[in-house]
Amino acid sequence: MPDTRHTALPHAPLRLAINGYGRIGRCFLRALYEAGLEDRLQVVAINEPANLDSIIYLTRFDSTHGRFPGEVSGAMTAGEVSGAMTAGEVAICDGGFSINGRPIAVSHATTPEAVNWGARGIDLLAECSGQYGERAEIERFLNAGVPRVLLSHPAHSAADVDATVVFGLNQDELTGFERIVSNASCTTNAVVPVLDLLERELGLERVLLTTLHSVMNDQPLIDGYHHADLRRTRSAMQSIIPVATGLARGVERLLPQLHGKVTAKAIRVPTANVSAIDMVLALRQPADAVDINRLMANAAASAACRNRLDYTEAAHASIDFNHAPHSAIVDGSQTRNISERTVNLFLWFDNEWGFANRMLDVTQHWRARW
Repeated sequence: MPDTRHTALPHAPLRLAINGYGRIGRCFLRALYEAGLEDRLQVVAINEPANLDSIIYLTRFDSTHGRFPGEVSGAMTAGEVSGAMTAGEVAICDGGFSINGRPIAVSHATTPEAVNWGARGIDLLAECSGQYGERAEIERFLNAGVPRVLLSHPAHSAADVDATVVFGLNQDELTGFERIVSNASCTTNAVVPVLDLLERELGLERVLLTTLHSVMNDQPLIDGYHHADLRRTRSAMQSIIPVATGLARGVERLLPQLHGKVTAKAIRVPTANVSAIDMVLALRQPADAVDINRLMANAAASAACRNRLDYTEAAHASIDFNHAPHSAIVDGSQTRNISERTVNLFLWFDNEWGFANRMLDVTQHWRARW
């Protein structure tokens, strides 16, 4: 494997591109700006099949997260994008726009090969379309000139990527030699650090996870011929809809000591954002709800979990966690003992914003290893 660790100098801005500018792609860019990282992590290119006016409009205005906290320009021609770039930068694109005066080249390709990624001098591609899960598919980006790919979704198997990272669990396993890294899923990021803590402190015999997930764009607003899963042909905003989930497999991939112990199911609920996970845990050691809450509260207060795990006992509803950057928020008011060795926990998480912030964490940590 080629050594690609030093294509971006430590003091130089990291040049990023985004492939697939949907919910996560836009949140990734926005989280970068809200964190004040735009001088260190520079998004220089976006590939999204949608038209440029729609891309700009949906960057400026977001029904879930509000207006963009920066100055977003109108459409620019390819020549205007090139003219706005500094010496040594190349803009081979269909047009673009700028944020706070910094140009972003935009293309509208539907395949990795249709973009001249190598000419754009990027260091990392955030693959946010969700369309590429097998290694042969992802390597098409590498063959088209991308040095590294960070997936915003789980790969089909562990072998399809060089690493699957849940920040707060295993980010230190990154060496810098990886070419393809997965950021796992929003639900995996929410539950794995909590399960890891409980496994280390109390031991886990069995785990049942029920995800209550806000609607997604693979569901129609009204009934329609939309999906092979017949439940997903039903109106997203009128029903609570059970769907398939790979969460158990994702958890066991990252916590192999729990192999064969995890069962998961998922239910889509008619809300636009913020999800929850109901956890039933069979413990090796007896523990009551007070013990569990103390453990969770202490972990959330630690420096190691800052901005990734939070704890509350307030009378919250899901909307209260919109735009929360944490991977998960433990709701201690909902902790229950079923028996002395069986406990029920409840987690909240912003499935868009928390996950986008973990992508930023992984990006920065990975870059530090190059």
